[in-house]
Amino acid sequence: MSTTNLPSEASAPCSGASSCPNAKQRGWRRIVRNFTPSWFAVNMGTGITSILLHNLPYNARPVQYVSYGIFGLNVVLFLTFLGISLTRYIVYPKIWTAMIKHPAQSLFLGTFPMGLATIVNMIACVCVPAWGGQWWRVAWGLWWIDAAISVACCFALPFILMAYQGQSVDNMTAAWLLPIVSTVVASSTGAIVADVMPAAHANLALTTVIVSYVLWATGVPLAMMVLTVYFLRLTTVSLPPNAVIPSTFLPLGPLGQGGFGIMQLGKVLVKVAPKVNILPSTAKAEEVIYVLGYMMGLIMWGFGLVWLGLAVATLLTRRRIPFNMGWWGFTFPLGVFAASTTTLGAETPSEAFKILGMVFSVSVVALWLLVVTRTVIHLFTGDLLVAPCLKQVEQEEEEAARRKLMGESSC
Repeated sequence: MSTTNLPSEASAPCSGASSCPNAKQRGWRRIVRNFTPSWFAVNMGTGITSILLHNLPYNARPVQYVSYGIFGLNVVLFLTFLGISLTRYIVYPKIWTAMIKHPAQSLFLGTFPMGLATIVNMIACVCVPAWGGQWWRVAWGLWWIDAAISVACCFALPFILMAYQGQSVDNMTAAWLLPIVSTVVASSTGAIVADVMPAAHANLALTTVIVSYVLWATGVPLAMMVLTVYFLRLTTVSLPPNAVIPSTFLPLGPLGQGGFGIMQLGKVLVKVAPKVNILPSTAKAEEVIYVLGYMMGLIMWGFGLVWLGLAVATLLTRRRIPFNMGWWGFTFPLGVFAASTTTLGAETPSEAFKILGMVFSVSVVALWLLVVTRTVIHLFTGDLLVAPCLKQVEQEEEEAARRKLMGESSC
């Protein structure tokens, strides 16, 4: 996402602060109006960091406490971003339409359910085992909300892209994957939630697993098609410009999360299927599905290595990459690839995968610290509070203010 400043508004006379478009670019109005959906990528990066620290192959109790602290920070950030976003679209409803029509900003709506999914994951992994009670219901309920929003993003945004935005291969970026990957993330989250549900609710767990398989199937094949088009764009047009270089890491998202999700779903199915007799017990069909999931996860991990190599090579060819919100694209894709690596190490078991998972996880934490620091610095300078989709809205507001002033003058 580019951080290029919006063109300055024409110096038109205003009858009052409330009718002047420039008045809306000061104070809390400036923050609210320029708060784009891409800010939920902060939740994605922060959430996956807490998950990786919690699930490190070689872990320690102090590291667990750090993961809890980052988890708490992520919850606070998510609620804050949600409040600002709701204020933005309630107070300024025209911005919603402009954002949906924008070819880049609309794609970042997919970051909202993915950011929520990281919180649901930690509730299932931390709160349910520690506090018990009805916390599994909290995780389960939030997962259904997350799954519904993910499906809406995955189904609606690609259609809007096709029907109304006039995209072309020449200007495409890997951000096309964002609304699609949301269902893949929801599927793996469903597997994690189903794994912590009580044995007395095996039927509900099975329903969750089946829905998660469907979610996986809606996202992964479509993501593969987008990756094909993206590879065509890279090979026949050019590498992306410097401002969107971090997006070259986004293909690791569906591959890493898809591999992790299909393995996790197989693990949970092995536990749940015998309790509800959904599959022939003599054939041990759930074990066959588990093995197939492991093999699929391994294949997707290998495919992810290719895209990781391409992304690193692309990064090394550029001398200076301007900081923008797109830098958060470094954290989550690498994070889910690290989670997939760690899962392979746990399932094989393999010291090689465990060591690689440790290396990837520590690298993601280091990247997260770097991006957080740069984000805070640029947030105070105001560089990140820019919404490209506001250009048309502000032009319409300026024209309306001019017509109003002319009407008052004629009176």
